[in-house]
Amino acid sequence: MSNIPEMFGSLVFNREVMKERLPEEVYKSLKHTIQRGDDLDITVANIVAEAMKNWAIEKGATHYTHWFQPMTGITAEKHDSFVSRDKNGGIIMDFSGKELIKGEPDASSFPSGGLRATFEARGYTAWDPTSYAFIKDGSLCIPSVFCSYGGEALDKKTPLLRSMEAVNEQAMRILALFGTEARHVEPNVGPEQEYFLIDKKVFEQREDLVVCGRTLFGAKPPKGQELEDHYFGAIKPRISAFMKELDEELWKLGVFSKTKHNEAAPCQHELAPIFSSANTATDHNQLTMETMKKVADRHGFVCILQEKPFEGVNGSGKHDNWSLSTDKGANLLEPGKHPHENAQFLLFLCAVIKAVDEHQDLLRISVATAGNDHRLGANEAPPAIVSMFLGDELTAILDAIDEGVPYYRHEKTQMEIGVHVLPSFPKDTTDRNRTSPFAFTGNKFEFRMPGSAMSVAEPNVVINTAVADVLMQFADELEAATDFGSALNSLIRRTIKQHKRIIFNGDGYSNEWKLEAAKRGLLNLPTTADALPHLTSEKNVALFTRHKVYTEKELQSRHDILLESYCKIISIEALTMCDMAGKDIIPAVGSYILKLAETVNAVKSAGAPVPCHTSKTLKRLCELSDEMTASLTRLRANAEHAQKNLGSKNCGVFCRDELLPLMAELRRAADEAETLTERSFWPFPTYGDMLYYI
Repeated sequence: MSNIPEMFGSLVFNREVMKERLPEEVYKSLKHTIQRGDDLDITVANIVAEAMKNWAIEKGATHYTHWFQPMTGITAEKHDSFVSRDKNGGIIMDFSGKELIKGEPDASSFPSGGLRATFEARGYTAWDPTSYAFIKDGSLCIPSVFCSYGGEALDKKTPLLRSMEAVNEQAMRILALFGTEARHVEPNVGPEQEYFLIDKKVFEQREDLVVCGRTLFGAKPPKGQELEDHYFGAIKPRISAFMKELDEELWKLGVFSKTKHNEAAPCQHELAPIFSSANTATDHNQLTMETMKKVADRHGFVCILQEKPFEGVNGSGKHDNWSLSTDKGANLLEPGKHPHENAQFLLFLCAVIKAVDEHQDLLRISVATAGNDHRLGANEAPPAIVSMFLGDELTAILDAIDEGVPYYRHEKTQMEIGVHVLPSFPKDTTDRNRTSPFAFTGNKFEFRMPGSAMSVAEPNVVINTAVADVLMQFADELEAATDFGSALNSLIRRTIKQHKRIIFNGDGYSNEWKLEAAKRGLLNLPTTADALPHLTSEKNVALFTRHKVYTEKELQSRHDILLESYCKIISIEALTMCDMAGKDIIPAVGSYILKLAETVNAVKSAGAPVPCHTSKTLKRLCELSDEMTASLTRLRANAEHAQKNLGSKNCGVFCRDELLPLMAELRRAADEAETLTERSFWPFPTYGDMLYYI
């Protein structure tokens, strides 16, 4: 392996490269653009573009592309070479400031939720200088935002940047009240990435995996994750070789790949990075997912990022670790050791508590996909009911503040905010809660609901905006107060009292919690179809427009895109099931039935008694074949209906109520038939073949 410090960021046009290759005044101007959001002068842009081009060519790049994140959930790129014609008809390698700053891809071919008509093709990409350019596959990639001709955001990055500015603005108001020195506050994110690695040859034999990214059929194997022997187990050589190359490729791209290990399910693994700015973390996570797939292919694997590829074992999530920090390096969710710090910490903690309570619906919507619906609420994934875990000690401290009574730990401590000392306590004073959707883990919150395949942009847009809104309310109240200490004390106590219903430290899987959550008035939105109608509620439109994160039109477009995607995914899965059942499973079962019938007839002809097991198996397979045929007929008709009505308002409800139950019905019959059919007759690899290929 090469020297890691030399390797790290070697394909990134980062600050060190800029400082080395740009004139001092140009570097300072660009730095001001990055730090303050100033407009970039075209003269400066031309110099930056020239330096960027020369550096990229030295690294072997021949093309450049504006690398952006449309509403498809993946990245997009249109490549142009540096080649231009000179005056004599020869070529020169050219790249201008104008080309650096702006591009123009076709905006009509990306999801727009009605923001763009088919004939309205013009769209623009614009360089985001806060995220470093990098080289990938021989192209200089320029991280960019993507907007329509009319200026509407058509991507995931633009709202994220807006939300980061919103939370910065309001957090700075709070810090000013405490006299805390800072010029900027930004959300930091560390998205843990779970994934499955499946042998490529086995993967390619499964139509459902190839088309849908998850298995739609599959009987439970004799062994799943019951023995808990895979989690943190020794990494097998073939997997280790993949992980080694993955780390190296990510380090070259400046991705802070830190932790790797086996996850709970067979063939499941995890990669976790070091925290970075929410914008950078989002870009890096997109790069991580793309690189995983490329490296896996080189090792004869397929990397599966779908949230629930295998029934009955762990699904894959993307734990979104979120915190707020200042440009001085201070973590605003660090409890601290002094009264001043403690009061500030408690206020920011209360802001998050109130934000999560008031915007449960948005947090649920931010992780709503057809795939993630299958994952939530089972096999270590949190339930669809949003709640917060603070741990016993921090909860007890908040209870003491709420009730105005002393808090007992090692000594009696009166909870007078900002006057007496809040007890200093270690980061990890209580156990972790793997069933909690939103857990405090010492100096950050871990949002455990996002699915593995999704961009972390949208969850962080919601968290940033919701927290910004509460901080704005807090700042308005405290700035108007004549007695800051008294107003602060009252505000914290009131917030805890009004929003402590969202705090739950128990088992999120239990039926008791569902009943208790209902009593508390918490939302239970089990499917995407249940959650999406809340997105454009009056409350949520007001929130996003107030902080200029989304316009009402942009928010409606997000709703329409998410709804259409949900319906498309389920209808494609339903049609794939029809294809597999009709062309593979039912014929295979029929062939085995024929073999059993021939065996029975041969035994009878010989005058011997027919084995009871054989006759029972034959009878049950005939019943299951009839059940599958009946389910298949109804499912195909409903799936075709869904395909024709993807744009309707009721398509989500139709998919939830009509397609998903029929899909489950067809699967139950097919999976039982698999357990009764001789292995040589089954038309594709089983769960055992896929999960235990090494």
